[in-house]
Amino acid sequence: MDHKPTYYEFFAGGGMARAGLGEGWRCLFANDFDRKKAESYRANWGGEELLVGDVREISTAQLPGRADLVWASFPCQDLSLAGAGAGLKGERSGTFWPFWDLMKALRKEGRAPSLIVLENVCGALTSHGGKDFIKICEALAKEGYKFGALVIDAALFVPQSRPRLFIIAARDDIAVPSSLLRHCERSEAIQSEGLFQTRALVSAHETLPIALRNSWLWWNLPPPPPRNTSLTDMIEDAPSDIEWRSVKDTNALIAMMSEVNLAKIAEAKRAGRKMVGTLYRRTRYQNGEKIQRAEARFDEVAGCLRTPAGGSSRQFVLVADKGRVRSRLMSARETARLMGLPDEYILPENYNEAYHLTGDGVVVPVVRHIAASLLEPLLNACVVREAA
Repeated sequence: MDHKPTYYEFFAGGGMARAGLGEGWRCLFANDFDRKKAESYRANWGGEELLVGDVREISTAQLPGRADLVWASFPCQDLSLAGAGAGLKGERSGTFWPFWDLMKALRKEGRAPSLIVLENVCGALTSHGGKDFIKICEALAKEGYKFGALVIDAALFVPQSRPRLFIIAARDDIAVPSSLLRHCERSEAIQSEGLFQTRALVSAHETLPIALRNSWLWWNLPPPPPRNTSLTDMIEDAPSDIEWRSVKDTNALIAMMSEVNLAKIAEAKRAGRKMVGTLYRRTRYQNGEKIQRAEARFDEVAGCLRTPAGGSSRQFVLVADKGRVRSRLMSARETARLMGLPDEYILPENYNEAYHLTGDGVVVPVVRHIAASLLEPLLNACVVREAA
């Protein structure tokens, strides 16, 4: 008999949450609307548990068994700084609500999952003046969950700056071990002493009504071991899907830089060794007008991967060596490495589809750390309690 903990994976993409949970967990059900992403999910995990389609059209009859965990990395576009500010009323991020209707229906059937993890951009804390975050917390509390949140930057695990919000909820009848909680009376102490409790998170918590704060848990997530990989480790000299740009095109990128970024280029040239960095083209305001700027970094950490809706959202690789600078787009495999995926992970052959898949995912070792440090101990405590 298989005693592995079970889970449903909503908004599954290419199955990066599944990769992070690992072989010690058993997937009962997975769903995503995007058929291209679903092809990658099938290529890597098989399609037995996968249902491709709109979450609005799923019924609880299609959800087998009773899952110990539900993981939902619901769409971030309407909650992100790059979005139009629609929040949970938006067409994409608003799919949280039909997903939540399924969770409510499972509870009525006596199949409420023990644990729920909601992952999104940190903009979810401040969207609509914090009202969207309050609504999510209200939804959890009404269905009998205690909950807390963590802001985890993937840069602790992989060389990519990618802070994300993780709301972790446990059913009310689960006895949470004291070791999994932080015990501070004042929110200031929570922020000053916690690696994963940011000022924005503490501020969002302070705006919650008293009734919701009574359901709040300050999770005690230990720091991971020091990261032992750098951006240079991820970058290839000759990727198969991307070519280095011409000197003219590279100079055109450099010409878009401010004095601050030009100084970074000059410093990298003077370093006396190969320096690997990244670059994004961003729209900035100058004298009331929009201009496009190229912004570089050479700190051995990539910028946050984004879905390539337009050319400016694709990240460039810069290499400064022997007094010259080369540039190219980041390859699909490099983006996968920055998400913590192994090189054995099968990517789409189309570059844009691969970039979209990785840029829209959750970082694998972050999921593993949450699972090992919180989710698995919580479920083990449930088993011990039931046995007693």
